[in-house]
Amino acid sequence: MTAPNIPAAATAPDPDPDQAPDPDPAPAGTRRGLGPEVRKAAAVVIVGATMSFLDSTIVNVALDALSTDLSAPLATVQWVVTAYLLAVAAVIPVSGWAARRLGARRTYVWAVVVFTLASALCALAANAPQLIAFRALQGLGGGLIMPVGQMILARAAGPKNMSRVMATVGVPIVLAPVFGPFAGGLLLHHADWRWIFLVNLPVGAAAVACALLLLEPGSREAAAPLDVPGLVAVSTAMAALTYGLGGGAGAPFALGAGAVLLVLFVLRSLRTAHPLLDVRLYRRPVFRAASVTTFLLSTGMYGGMVVMPLYFQDVRQADPVTTAVLLVPSSIGAAAATWLSGRAAERWGGGRTALAGAVLSLVASVPFVLLRADTPYAVIGAAMTLSGFGVGLSVMPAMTTAFRTLEPAKIGDAAPQLAVLQRLGGSIATAVLVAVLQSGLDSADATAPARADAFAVTFAWSLALSAAAALAAVRLARAQREEPAC
Repeated sequence: MTAPNIPAAATAPDPDPDQAPDPDPAPAGTRRGLGPEVRKAAAVVIVGATMSFLDSTIVNVALDALSTDLSAPLATVQWVVTAYLLAVAAVIPVSGWAARRLGARRTYVWAVVVFTLASALCALAANAPQLIAFRALQGLGGGLIMPVGQMILARAAGPKNMSRVMATVGVPIVLAPVFGPFAGGLLLHHADWRWIFLVNLPVGAAAVACALLLLEPGSREAAAPLDVPGLVAVSTAMAALTYGLGGGAGAPFALGAGAVLLVLFVLRSLRTAHPLLDVRLYRRPVFRAASVTTFLLSTGMYGGMVVMPLYFQDVRQADPVTTAVLLVPSSIGAAAATWLSGRAAERWGGGRTALAGAVLSLVASVPFVLLRADTPYAVIGAAMTLSGFGVGLSVMPAMTTAFRTLEPAKIGDAAPQLAVLQRLGGSIATAVLVAVLQSGLDSADATAPARADAFAVTFAWSLALSAAAALAAVRLARAQREEPAC
């Protein structure tokens, strides 16, 4: 790997005030078990990440109920999902600055508090605009939880243990799109949609307690000035591009404005002394390939988990609980692959592991394109199992590969960018696929076969995204082979 053109002393990581020094450092190049501080940090991050990621998908089975109860079309209600993911993506770039300025533990605790209070507001929403606004506020809190936790874990674990730690923390990321709809279905059946948000209150309290008990208090550090213009530019660009790709009124203008703002953000980031995101990292082939792969994998992961519940409810006339049960095969595949992904990445490399998972996801996408109203559930279940396995095998290794080729001092810059791309991929896929689906349903008659055709067309778009992710993973595997880990 080409060394950066800076003094060697500057490549050493800054001390993390929220992590205790390792009393028994292992010799360079050796592998050891995870120490108690790493295990404590992992426990804290898993609790918070579970809450944040679960809530990004838990409303998937409730979109139909929300549309009816709030008297809003599906194209409007889908912004309950999209607004959350966009808000998460918008606030993630601030995570590194906030962790240094406030301390990692303080940032984590305040993020959980904001998320929990916003959950209560979502439960009190009286109409769709209110719910969308409160979901955006919820995303501002949820967006800080995972990247701050990743920064703590990455520095505590070190490069040698990175695959194992990230695979463990990746469990909520991979399983949330599956268990979220299941939990949402149960709550809808036994209560109503407001309990989808009220359930976060005890979990949020537990997350705060874990952080206060298990993490060191830490202290504030000197932090560079926050790049406010850059934050405004990139946040607005993401929202405009997502809206434009969703095909709403004024879509061409939104796409143009988003593209211009994104270019301005990149130019500013290259010229300012303290950019919001270090876009120079994309000059590195492995990081660039891992970023593209992470983005494209996320489009398939989140987009499919929005469309599949709607198919069961609209075409098969399944209730929310039945829909949740029908989605369980995905969890079986994802759980098995998540357990294997860390070990596979250590043995064969993250790039090759991500490629294997992406190819499996691509193969699993084919049956969905052939979906009909009477397609046997055995076929659907088998495809969902294989798809879940592919997702579980690819998402975390792709992200881990990006970290393992960077100096520890650069991890704080890399983690937010990968997290932004993951949420941005989910928000864009949700907006685009729901727009395609809504267009198909609007032109279809009320019969199940006609409506199933609309879903098949939508899954054809998802297949194209899976194919793009597989191609990106090929490039990632090649780049990793050419560039050794740090």
